[in-house]
Amino acid sequence: MDSMLKFHRLLKLCFLLTALCAAEASYNVGVGIADTTGPVAEIVFMGYARPEQKGSGLHLRTFSRAFIIDDGEERFVFVSVDSAMIGHGVRLAVLKKLSGRFDDMYSDKNVMISGTHTHSAPGGYMMDVLFDLTTFGFVQESFNAIVNGITKSIERAHDALVPGRIFVTQGELMGANINRSPKAYLNNPETERAKYAYNVDKTMIQLQFIAADDRSLGVINWFPVHPTSMNNTNKLVSSDNVGYASILFEKTMNKNSMVGKGSFVAAFASTNLGDVSPNTRGPRCEFTGETCSGADTCPGKHEMCFASGPGRDMFESTSMIANKMYQKALELWHGGKAKEVTGPIRVIHQYIRMPEQEAEFFNETTGNVENVTGCLPAMGYSFAAGTTDGPGSFSFEQGTTTSNPLWNAIRDFLAAPSKEDVLCHGAKPILLATGRMVFPYEWQPQVVSTHVALLGDVIIAGVPGEFTTMSGRRLRDAIKGAMQNSASDDGVVVIAGLCNTYSDYVTTPEEYQIQRYEGASTIYGPHTLTIYLKQYKELVTALLARKSLVPGPQPPDLYSSHLISLVTPVLFDTPKWRHEFGDCLEHPAKVAGAGDTVTARFVAGHPRNNPMAGGSFLFIERLEDDESWKTVATDANWETKFIWKRTSIFLGSSEVTISWTIPDDVEPGEYRIRHNGNYRYILGGIYPYKGVSNHFEVVAFGSSRRKRYYFA
Repeated sequence: MDSMLKFHRLLKLCFLLTALCAAEASYNVGVGIADTTGPVAEIVFMGYARPEQKGSGLHLRTFSRAFIIDDGEERFVFVSVDSAMIGHGVRLAVLKKLSGRFDDMYSDKNVMISGTHTHSAPGGYMMDVLFDLTTFGFVQESFNAIVNGITKSIERAHDALVPGRIFVTQGELMGANINRSPKAYLNNPETERAKYAYNVDKTMIQLQFIAADDRSLGVINWFPVHPTSMNNTNKLVSSDNVGYASILFEKTMNKNSMVGKGSFVAAFASTNLGDVSPNTRGPRCEFTGETCSGADTCPGKHEMCFASGPGRDMFESTSMIANKMYQKALELWHGGKAKEVTGPIRVIHQYIRMPEQEAEFFNETTGNVENVTGCLPAMGYSFAAGTTDGPGSFSFEQGTTTSNPLWNAIRDFLAAPSKEDVLCHGAKPILLATGRMVFPYEWQPQVVSTHVALLGDVIIAGVPGEFTTMSGRRLRDAIKGAMQNSASDDGVVVIAGLCNTYSDYVTTPEEYQIQRYEGASTIYGPHTLTIYLKQYKELVTALLARKSLVPGPQPPDLYSSHLISLVTPVLFDTPKWRHEFGDCLEHPAKVAGAGDTVTARFVAGHPRNNPMAGGSFLFIERLEDDESWKTVATDANWETKFIWKRTSIFLGSSEVTISWTIPDDVEPGEYRIRHNGNYRYILGGIYPYKGVSNHFEVVAFGSSRRKRYYFA
């Protein structure tokens, strides 16, 4: 009897240990990060659509951050990339590269790639004509950098897979975002608006990745805000507010690791940010500082209406918004209120041709249910007006609902919309009938990716565009309705924005009628959201029922087309007369302290010769006791800037200026600035060079105290 009792106790202990082990490692999880920085000079940025906004240097390197979750039966990959958006061509190229190593392990179905939407990174990688138009066509350098970086981040996450657990938590963040189209938001039904305290979402959702041995692996945060703190005058490559928030979190968790080199990976990913701005002071007239008109215009003939803040300039504003997001994310990380994510992983994906989609729409005005369809892509007049984050042409205003015969004549010369197009797009006067424009190839996508992943009680809906605040809310409600009793009451629905395909904006039908920038850029017509609500409900229903769906029509592979590029290549470099590449023309001050900015200027080659993927154009180095030099900062650090200047177009001569604003926690000592680069020889070949500045002393106090000390 005693032996039988001991056996049962032992058996019970075994079951208990098995349960504990299962709790310690619900999934296999892996994280990875890789550099995606492309050409930092002479390539137009993607986002503001300003051809004059060509890169002239680097403020923050851009990265791809990958997260892999595997439950033993199914695998899901989420990638957040410091880029304006992701196009089908980029995702297709990534999957092809992955198949070379992993066969069919990674596919359309289980790889979701989301762009953070920074407007300060080089463009030219989207392939659709409209998106690459202002970058003077396709830019192979930009495309290669993004594809290679995303692929490498996924490979690193794959190689880092370990047993682990996932937790979800959320909290409210105030003072970091405003609605930039409040007039459109107010056109939504009053009863609907009454359900929400704010006209933008204030909730940050966080997924935490912890290894079975309790090591912190990574985190994904979703908070709605446009990465447009860096405005359209900026010409330094930057990952903007969300990218800097990632860097701040990673620096905290990775201790002494250099930026982009640590094992902990933190993503601040995009969500329903369509009408959400970080410029919290709101729109003001450029010169007078007065409030703009209702159409966001100013009385001065050449006076822009734009939003800014909360800082004194775009760098301070970027830092302030980033720090708000970082501090909130860190608070959530240490808050202790996270709920463990348990349950199976399920993923579903389908391509759909938007102009052919049908759905039912309840018209509150008439009280009738209407059958609605998608439209061929088209951009409205207000698209050309831009937003208060980045104003467009003076000839256009937001809220335009009537067309102009002159602009219509120009439009029709390119491609005339049909009567059916005009009727379908309704309140939108068509400025560009992009769905009718096929020369030299597709102008905007007609086939889009729709994607949903279920992680226990967490659903991530990857959407192919920029959903506005209310559009995102309706989609979350639709998904929760489709889940019904399949999830607990505290299940979490995440809208992951700008995923896999970029198809511009998605407003509610009511917001669309106002034709702000977002409505004019809702390219499939007033019922774009109506169609997506139906599609994502069908995806979730099929996902929960474990039903497979037809994959849908494949988007065209534009990379196999003869892509047009008008970007001038780098032909050759020559150094300044009587100098060699890497020569330091201007040295830092001999003594500096915290808060001071030290600079050095070097004879340089063109940065496009080598973007230094995984490396750096600059190194701030401190002399150690053993006479070796230790790197304390690179071009990925907030405190540094790398600025390139062509000094002679005819001779191909260049200079770079490197600056370092010394942080408050600096370690006193002897320092130097090192520049690494590559030059293109006139007879062929690319060759590396390096240069170093004179040494300078860094003391433990700033300039004002130093002056008193040395000159008292």
